[in-house]
Amino acid sequence: MTGLTLHRCGPGVAVQDMGRPGRLAEGLSRGGAADRLALQEAAALLGLTAPVPALEMAMMGAEVSTTAPTRIALTGAKMQASLNGQPVQWNTTLRLDPGDRLTIGPARAGVYGYLTPAGGIATDPVMGSRAAHLTVGIGRLLQSGDTLPIGADPDTDAPPVTIAPEDRFSGGALRLMPGPQTGLFDDATRDRLFTTAFTRSRTGNRQGVRLDFDGAPFASNTSDLASDIIQPGDVQMTGDGIPYILMTECQTMGGYPRIGTVISADLPRVAQATPGADLRFTDITVADADALWRSDADQLKALRKAVRPLRRDPHDIPDLLAYQLIGGVIRGDEEDG
Repeated sequence: MTGLTLHRCGPGVAVQDMGRPGRLAEGLSRGGAADRLALQEAAALLGLTAPVPALEMAMMGAEVSTTAPTRIALTGAKMQASLNGQPVQWNTTLRLDPGDRLTIGPARAGVYGYLTPAGGIATDPVMGSRAAHLTVGIGRLLQSGDTLPIGADPDTDAPPVTIAPEDRFSGGALRLMPGPQTGLFDDATRDRLFTTAFTRSRTGNRQGVRLDFDGAPFASNTSDLASDIIQPGDVQMTGDGIPYILMTECQTMGGYPRIGTVISADLPRVAQATPGADLRFTDITVADADALWRSDADQLKALRKAVRPLRRDPHDIPDLLAYQLIGGVIRGDEEDG
């Protein structure tokens, strides 16, 4: 089996896939990629029928090589990247051959970047997934020197392609639908939530993201609230009146009141917001949220239609003169006759 070697590795690199849904009864949240859309984009670029396990890189990247030819997709947070010292574009595919070095540096926009081999990372699955779930001790952060097995690329000779990603790397609007505890907050508090300018706090990780704001803490009539099931997207109001958006590795039960839930389509925007990014809530009904929901299969189908051939900038082709740029010769007076 082909190996993917990490010659250098940032502090927040781990294997992630689409997670382990349906295990709340076992006390396990879904987990998986913080930006699920990035894995869908990678699958579309690579011509796959479903997302495959990838490297998730938080803020800092890695330097990798492979033992056999394989295509790689680069998606998510835009990071500095080069192949054998030459810059490569993000949101594209590229081919790695033995001896090649792909170097990925710091994020230029967003938080989580993804390196997806066409055959997926083929580590041993745990409970139906290869995703690291660090909160509960499944998997681990990767280190320099690690070598991971990857599956065979189904089409190593496929030409490079690109996709224009959905803009989700600079904050913005988050659609919030009501939940079972929304009514515990009075009208004034709910109205204030939708008119407050929040920023993404420096306090945040794969479990949840704190929101900073000016003004007094938020209040709720929830002093006797019992612990309840929680899920990614829920906006919890802590005891000191600070909102947190729960993320992919959140707990499965919580006692803080939830003023609403960010729809799943907007969670990549939360995950990719850097500290200090502006975030705001917009009100949406449950019916409207249901109408916006798309299955993973439908989302991937739409993304595949957005894939385009990669047109390289001639300035970034070091061996440009080695290419046959002229396909024939004419005299110039052919039409005169």
